[in-house]
Amino acid sequence: MAQALYTAEATSTGDGRNGEVVSSDGVIDEKLATPKEMGGQGGEHTNPEQLFAAGYSACFHSALRLVARQTKAEVGETAVTASVTLNKDDSGRFVLSVTLKAHLPGIEQGMADQLVAQAHQVCPYSHATRGNIEVTVIATV
Repeated sequence: MAQALYTAEATSTGDGRNGEVVSSDGVIDEKLATPKEMGGQGGEHTNPEQLFAAGYSACFHSALRLVARQTKAEVGETAVTASVTLNKDDSGRFVLSVTLKAHLPGIEQGMADQLVAQAHQVCPYSHATRGNIEVTVIATV
């Protein structure tokens, strides 16, 4: 069995996509709104896809920095953008897809591709999504 290192907890109240989400420590306290693209009000409030994108980009970025250190690659300032898309499949089910774009300026494209591929094997979010949703990983220099 895996050794627990940390547990995050958040509670959603209200009407799901048009409610509120609060973390157990109060650090996250966000109102939610269905995006206009999905027929909602949108506006200044977040949504589950944005929250997932934020978490996945940060986790993947951490994994990328880890594998860069382990391989002694000099990567400088890096950034990871996660785009999370809510899709409807052929059977009418809602499914997610993710595109991760890792920017590693100043290194050779082949090395960037290699580091991003390694990070995708290390990242816990990638482990959780593998085989469950489509994830595309792209390295840019």
